[in-house]
Amino acid sequence: MSVVPFQAPLWIQLLAAGLGGLQGALFAAGEKHRRIDVLGVTVIGLATALGGSLLRDIVLDQRPVVIWMNWYLLVAGASAVLGMMLQPVFARVTWLISVLDALVMGLFGAIGASKALSLGVGPAGALVVGVIGAIGGGMLRDVILNLPISFLRVGSLYAVAAGAGAGALVLLARFGVPIPIAGLVCVAVTTFLRLAAVRFGWRFPEQRAVGGRRRIET
Repeated sequence: MSVVPFQAPLWIQLLAAGLGGLQGALFAAGEKHRRIDVLGVTVIGLATALGGSLLRDIVLDQRPVVIWMNWYLLVAGASAVLGMMLQPVFARVTWLISVLDALVMGLFGAIGASKALSLGVGPAGALVVGVIGAIGGGMLRDVILNLPISFLRVGSLYAVAAGAGAGALVLLARFGVPIPIAGLVCVAVTTFLRLAAVRFGWRFPEQRAVGGRRRIET
């Protein structure tokens, strides 16, 4: 497979970081019962915005771009503060967090998969990297907040949506479709599947013990 040029411009990457910081801060600020302070909300916003990129670059054995490029931290931090300030305004618009979450997943999935392809990673590996980039920020957010990991919960379809989007990008790239177009398809597929799962309650069957539960007689 030929190496695919990495064509995600800086403004796309910063847009993803900014939306991630905004979504993470809105999510954290909405957790009123946890009494998270201003610093905590900002940290969670940064984790949501930068977690996927950080994990992606670690897996790819690359210098973490979120550390070496100042704009990432600045944009993500400013967006997190903005999200914290806007949370009271959007408190009744609960669907906004889901929409932002789906968009951020799609953007980071596209960036991760295309970066992997640009480094010569095979289709399967690029798919995995795309999924890691897509769900890494949300996973780190849930760990910090001590919540069940989103992509492991019944009904979330997090990993499925991320995998479908990243898979579409990898497949299109194999057929010579330009990465910017394949990236848009990735974002669209991921966002649609994630929001559709939320709206229509799409889910995988919950696991059950083989043979059912047995009562232990005493």
